Amino acid sequence: MSLKCLTLLAGVCLLACRVNAANERLKELFAWKTVDFDFPDDATRAKAIENKEYIQENNLPLGLDRWHDKLFVTIPRWKSGIVSTLNYINLTEAKGNLSPNLKPYPSYEINNIHKKNGTTLVSGFRINVDVCDRLWMVDTGLADILGEGNQISTPRIVVIDLKTDKIIKEHTIAKEDIAAHSFFANILVDTTPNTCDKAFAYIPDLGGFQMIVYDLENNESYKVKHHYFYFDPLSGNYNVGGVNFQWTDGVFGVALSPVHKEDGYRTLYFHPLSSTREFSVNTKILQNKTTASNSYYEFKVLGSRGPNSQASAESLDEKTGVLFYTQVNKDGVGCWNSYKHANEYSADTTDLVATDSETLVFPNDLKVDKEGYLWVLSDKLSVHIYKGLHTDEINYRIFQTPVKDAIKGTVCDV
Repeated sequence: MSLKCLTLLAGVCLLACRVNAANERLKELFAWKTVDFDFPDDATRAKAIENKEYIQENNLPLGLDRWHDKLFVTIPRWKSGIVSTLNYINLTEAKGNLSPNLKPYPSYEINNIHKKNGTTLVSGFRINVDVCDRLWMVDTGLADILGEGNQISTPRIVVIDLKTDKIIKEHTIAKEDIAAHSFFANILVDTTPNTCDKAFAYIPDLGGFQMIVYDLENNESYKVKHHYFYFDPLSGNYNVGGVNFQWTDGVFGVALSPVHKEDGYRTLYFHPLSSTREFSVNTKILQNKTTASNSYYEFKVLGSRGPNSQASAESLDEKTGVLFYTQVNKDGVGCWNSYKHANEYSADTTDLVATDSETLVFPNDLKVDKEGYLWVLSDKLSVHIYKGLHTDEINYRIFQTPVKDAIKGTVCDV
């Protein structure tokens, strides 16, 4: 065998070893073929099945976040038969149980859209637990999205006190700030333990190509417009889970840097889903209602991750400065170290933390929790939408790993 062949073979082996190691970084904590719920009682469950208010295969987990021993999981009402949009898993009780039931939160009743009156959570996608022990969610108000598209209520921000399990704030997004194709699938809260009452929330509008900013202290929201919120027409083609499809999703993923010592604000990192680029802006700009949409040059282009690197959610670990993001077209999770490579965002300074064409088909959400653990949820969304899932195989998975283990051996390693 020639030296050239040996060199090539060694390179292939090195690549294979690296990919295998990457796949092993994420520890699979939970996995389901279909999800079930803790109903108030067996009779309620049986009646829900009979009335088609619970169609098990239609319940697809999508968003997640953690607070102490509660791992919150959302189930948007893509189709009919969704029991509860906001749920949690008790991590202590679920030890050793690979496929635990989901517990509706704050209650089954509040998530029941078939009741006649009272507050109802209709459909939420991604959620955010802040440092003030509050859970934030945008309730889109839209049920049976892929079917009849029933707009039960106007999109609104919902804030829940996790210590009391009570809804403490609801804010309806103004009609003039909702575009014809607005779709709110994410929310990120900007606050500190000392500024809980002065929090801001940033809500990407992937269909309206704008950002909704919510000011808690003044209880008002407003829209921010910018060219960088639009999709890239060259990055709208996807091949995920054996399904080829085209999406035009605009601004989608959002993450925050630590507070800057110089000015007391943060950097907001953001990207459209149908794009391979990352952008940023100082939150001082977004928090100024009068100038936010007239500060074109304050928004920065960080760079591109390279071909087929479309990302949905992202989350930043403040200790290491590592920004994690999903890699939808690559069945994986990527990273970039904002401290180490602050001045360069490219294919050379980003890396794959994990990739797996079986277990990470459509990585849909991820979060870094307050204890330095990375959580990832994959759910085969493209198959669910365009083909239908097979209920005799694992469809939904949740992974967990310490951040330091996730980045070990990558260009993001500190």
